[in-house]
Amino acid sequence: MKKLGYQDCARVSGDAEYGDAECEVGYLARKLGLSTDQLPELIKKHGNSRETLEQEGNTLGNR
Repeated sequence: MKKLGYQDCARVSGDAEYGDAECEVGYLARKLGLSTDQLPELIKKHGNSRETLEQEGNTLGNR
């Protein structure tokens, strides 16, 4: 049985149709010190794994 309302916290939604995507992208962008324009580009390039995005975002922040 599938739980309704379950969210996979290991993934970041960059889909504009997903209601909380803007909030989720904004939160992670602030956490990584990136702009809200940079994070969707990271999602396109590296996928939506939160762990991968945090690693790549931290790399960008250290340049």
